[in-house]
Amino acid sequence: MEIKNVCVLGVGTIGYQIAQIVAQSGYSVMLRDIEERFLEGARSKITDNLQKYFVAKGKISQDEANHVLARINMTTDLNVAARAADLVIEAIPEVISLKQKVFRELDEICPERTILASNTSALSIDDISLYAKRKDHIMVTHFINPVQRMKLVELVVSDHTSQVTLDQVKAFIQSLGKEIVLVKDSPGFVTTRLFVTIVNEAAKMFDEGIASVEDIDKAITMGLNHPIGPLQAADISIETLVHCLRYLKEKLGESYSPSPILEKLMSEGKLGVKTGQGFYRYDSQGK
Repeated sequence: MEIKNVCVLGVGTIGYQIAQIVAQSGYSVMLRDIEERFLEGARSKITDNLQKYFVAKGKISQDEANHVLARINMTTDLNVAARAADLVIEAIPEVISLKQKVFRELDEICPERTILASNTSALSIDDISLYAKRKDHIMVTHFINPVQRMKLVELVVSDHTSQVTLDQVKAFIQSLGKEIVLVKDSPGFVTTRLFVTIVNEAAKMFDEGIASVEDIDKAITMGLNHPIGPLQAADISIETLVHCLRYLKEKLGESYSPSPILEKLMSEGKLGVKTGQGFYRYDSQGK
């Protein structure tokens, strides 16, 4: 099977970016979320991204940008979104019960050929696909944020994932201009398990009064040459970070327990950039 039609579920931080890069690579995309307003917001973001980072910089023409947008169709109906898909990439919130429900529904809706992939940052693919039957057609395609700039995609396979499924997905990901690493199914995989550990330790240091938020981030960016500091990175989505840490704590032990400050920010609804406050304060122009 050649992958031609791709369905992306969820238009959050990663979902709309995946839809954009897939459409830019010439594929037909169905983008689905539960409300029209979310889809309208995604179309606006994709349009702005194409204009700002591609058309304005002379990387593509306006006609080419229009063709990219034309390859992206949107719907709130899961049946419409997935019934003709060769590949479904799920990018909904990191809540295991939601993902299990969606994968069970996809198993019933999609043709037998369809590959089901999750963009989960940490959850075990065996847990996600617990109620699905086509386990040989299921794996993880973990795109890294921001999708346009980050070259890596983690491919995570279970003991059930077939070699044919893996080969088809590898070819698809490489057609997007991405590099891949192959990982066995394990909570947090490689990137997330290491990333959340660094961020959680940085949060604990702030909790303990060892240094300010700004100085912790400065130490890592200037001392270890990371592009952004761990606490600024946490503000991309504190909600996702806490969900991942709680899951890793359940699966791997107490050392992954979220720091008190992360739990406090979560309970107060200070989720980072999207709410205007996390470790830093944000206005419409950024930090």
